[in-house]
Amino acid sequence: MMKIRIFRPIDNLCDYTFNFCWNSSKIQPENVIPYQDDTHFTYADLVAELKAGGNVHIDGSVGKRLAYSMGADLKNMGGTGFTENAGNIFVEGDVGPEAGMGMVSGCIYVKGDLAEPWGNILEVISDVKGYRKFCSITDLLSRRSEGYLLKYNSMTQNILKLNDGILRGTIGSRCNWQGTIIVEGNVYNGTGLLMQEGTIIIKGDAGMNTGSHLNGATVVVHGSVGEFSGAYMKNGRLAFIDAKGYVGAGMKGGFIYSKKKINTSPPAVKTVLKKEDIDFLRKNMEVGRVEAMLYNKYEADREKEKYVAVKMRDGSIIMRKV
Repeated sequence: MMKIRIFRPIDNLCDYTFNFCWNSSKIQPENVIPYQDDTHFTYADLVAELKAGGNVHIDGSVGKRLAYSMGADLKNMGGTGFTENAGNIFVEGDVGPEAGMGMVSGCIYVKGDLAEPWGNILEVISDVKGYRKFCSITDLLSRRSEGYLLKYNSMTQNILKLNDGILRGTIGSRCNWQGTIIVEGNVYNGTGLLMQEGTIIIKGDAGMNTGSHLNGATVVVHGSVGEFSGAYMKNGRLAFIDAKGYVGAGMKGGFIYSKKKINTSPPAVKTVLKKEDIDFLRKNMEVGRVEAMLYNKYEADREKEKYVAVKMRDGSIIMRKV
């Protein structure tokens, strides 16, 4: 076990992306974590311990984005892009918002509270006295709940229902499970991120990047979605009532459905509904045939895929042909 004591809440601890260091982040893996007591661990040291299956014990409260993408062998870090096993994190204090965003394996044990929004995690019955236990939703589904007893939510053989009122982001991240996740209420950003199989149904509104990088799964939102939803989709279906901002940027495949007309980014364009689309909408959006026929369908225009976004000096963005 790796032990570290910190005097102040530090952001991005055990963050496998190192706050997206490939985008010129202020954090680099080799940076020494500030405000340590008599240790000199780097951000990379903590991640390496978890990747090796070890545990990280943090004495003190932590800041935002704890365990971001924990358990993901990230391509941007030279990995395979698949999930892998991870150790556990123990926190002696409180945890800031966005803990477990994109987290796919391992567990987080906390003595204090977790600020919302949470990431792709839920609370289960703890097996360590004095600690609350949080596991990855993706990991729970892959195990078919084996070894986990849910504390506030429910799971049958093929349906996980989240009705605890907690605001979560990246629900179902990288999930490869032929079942359904139902959320009773609103969700945060990134629902269905990189999801390959299964269905997520949101009985409320969803935030930014909903269905981003979707790769075969289905995301249904009985409300609105935020900016950049459906961005870089490869496959699958994303359905909603309305969208705030532009959707479909850089999508390669799959389908987007919206009850209201929306703004799209290249290469997403409006296309014609087919019978299978109408059947899908009737079942998943819970509407009649006539209402389903009024939905708008969008998919990638192969010609517009030949354009790239170019940022101008004044901050504006134009699409330039390749």
